[in-house]
Amino acid sequence: MSDGGTSRAREFERGEARKTAAGLSYLTGFGNEHTSEAVPGALPEGRNSPQRAPLGLYAEQLSGTAFTEPRAHNRRSWLYRIRPSAAHPAFTRADNGAIRTAPFTETVPDPNRLRWNPLPEPPAGTDFLAGLWTLGGNGDATQRTGMAVHLYHADASMERVFSDADGELLIVPEHGGLLLHTEFGRLHVEPAHVALIPRGVRFRVELLDESARGYVCENYGAPFQLPDLGPIGANGLAHARDFRAPVAAYEDVSGPVEVVNKFCGNLWTAVYDHSPLDVVAWHGNHVPYVYDLRRFNVIGTISYDHPDPSIFTVLTSPSDTPGLAGVDFVVFAPRWLVGEDTFRPPYFHRNVMSEYMGLIEGAYDAKAEGFVPGGGSLHNMMSAHGPDRETFDRASAAQLRPQKIDDGLAFMFETRWPVTLTGHAAGADHLQRRYDDVWQGLQRHFRA
Repeated sequence: MSDGGTSRAREFERGEARKTAAGLSYLTGFGNEHTSEAVPGALPEGRNSPQRAPLGLYAEQLSGTAFTEPRAHNRRSWLYRIRPSAAHPAFTRADNGAIRTAPFTETVPDPNRLRWNPLPEPPAGTDFLAGLWTLGGNGDATQRTGMAVHLYHADASMERVFSDADGELLIVPEHGGLLLHTEFGRLHVEPAHVALIPRGVRFRVELLDESARGYVCENYGAPFQLPDLGPIGANGLAHARDFRAPVAAYEDVSGPVEVVNKFCGNLWTAVYDHSPLDVVAWHGNHVPYVYDLRRFNVIGTISYDHPDPSIFTVLTSPSDTPGLAGVDFVVFAPRWLVGEDTFRPPYFHRNVMSEYMGLIEGAYDAKAEGFVPGGGSLHNMMSAHGPDRETFDRASAAQLRPQKIDDGLAFMFETRWPVTLTGHAAGADHLQRRYDDVWQGLQRHFRA
């Protein structure tokens, strides 16, 4: 087929995918015990594993936590599928590409403040998996502790299927819509939305636009959950009902399908004789979700001072220490600033946590320039950071009227341990070499 014919065929496929995405329906509620069947009668009544599952299906449990973890933390789903997951050939090692996994040992932890421009355009034909580029992380995937920061850039839809045994994946698009085909059904995720793919769930990514770019948090530790609200009360932050889970949709496809499994840091591949996305019905709470970040119910001061950024937590992965997260996902969503006699941008600080920040759209209110959509910054533990000089000067002199922040959408992966860079992130051409300059020129104003 000519280049023009290939281009038209891809645009037709994207158009069909956009129609599918626009017509999707969802189940609602984070952590709910969901139930869905693509064919009436596919779910067994009154039991999980009957002697003969309905419609000639195979019953299979997918456990995202240990069987005996407390009920409030337990994640599992029952799948009723055309072929059991056990029906596959042996896996063989595949090239890891630019994907790296904890423990990260290519560099030493760096106390310097670092910032990157967006990833360059990918080579033609790069799908989501091939376009994953690991910036760094911490912990040990084999011990199910810590996290990794990845970015992705792609210009082709996946023909293969991927699953991650090392952790769950929080996908944060910055450019280009995605249609996620999962074992549980389909999810439509656009910039300003996030998608959460649980550990071990198989999926493929179909592009809705000519290219796509964004961020991924790989969480090796306890599954993400909604944070406790404490004195806030019963409402606020991310509402459980705004998380949407897919309805069952299956593929009854025979023929060669490549399946790639990430296991203990390496990619392994096998060619199945059928699509593994063949789940006709399911029930459980170990399920994928999509969430619209603009639905985040921001809580803030109505008197004075800037609240700590923990008030912007969407999801948290708890650790063995109460209040100390393995990783938090934080969003700086549109909000009003009304604090009196208050420096309103994020304050100068040093933090025991390490912070990777990305920008989905617009501008971030603490950085007047240099921090652009698709880029990111890393402030490891106890590195001093805060607003740049221009932001400080402007905010210090501003007349304090009620102010709406609605021209930017930034987020943060905040983690208990330092983020150690991969070799390619430490030496990347798009690493900004003079990031420290944003704090130069902060004048001495002291008057004794």
